[in-house]
Amino acid sequence: MSEPDSAAAPVSPKPPRWRRYARDLAFVVAIVLGMHWVQTRHVPDGEAPPFVAPSAAGGELSLAEWRSAHAAGPVGLYFWADWCGICTAQQGSMDDVQADWPVLTVAMQSGDAAAVSQVLTARGLDWNTAVDADGRIAARYGLRGVPAFVVLDREGRIRSVSVGYTTEWGIRARLWWAGLMG
Repeated sequence: MSEPDSAAAPVSPKPPRWRRYARDLAFVVAIVLGMHWVQTRHVPDGEAPPFVAPSAAGGELSLAEWRSAHAAGPVGLYFWADWCGICTAQQGSMDDVQADWPVLTVAMQSGDAAAVSQVLTARGLDWNTAVDADGRIAARYGLRGVPAFVVLDREGRIRSVSVGYTTEWGIRARLWWAGLMG
């Protein structure tokens, strides 16, 4: 029998645990940022696209008129749908945010004003809601999914967009930041 070759390359030690964790964290952050970019890549820069839509409460809602009633600071646009489970999970957070910040909700592809009004009543939600029955408003904002939260600064420029579940504190932080920047 021959003896093993003692000149074989040494086995390299495993990298330290913290380095592996840092690599894994960087990978997760890259995936999250990549997904965010994919979801928001069609959102327009600059001024928010204006719209006039039926209101779930009756009549019409104009973004320009609504914003002028809340001109002192940033405002939020919350796109949701009655068929969206994540939107349902987030509705408590939106109720809490609306107690402190002006938020106009937009019901995307959830039926006409009467249907959206029934959903709001059934869920006990007292939201100022524009009805986007065919998804045209969401499309003008470059949104292809819900829930989505758009932050407008006091000049009406889009400052932040998030698609998917966002924590209450995440929403509040975006509105606060827009107030500082605008």
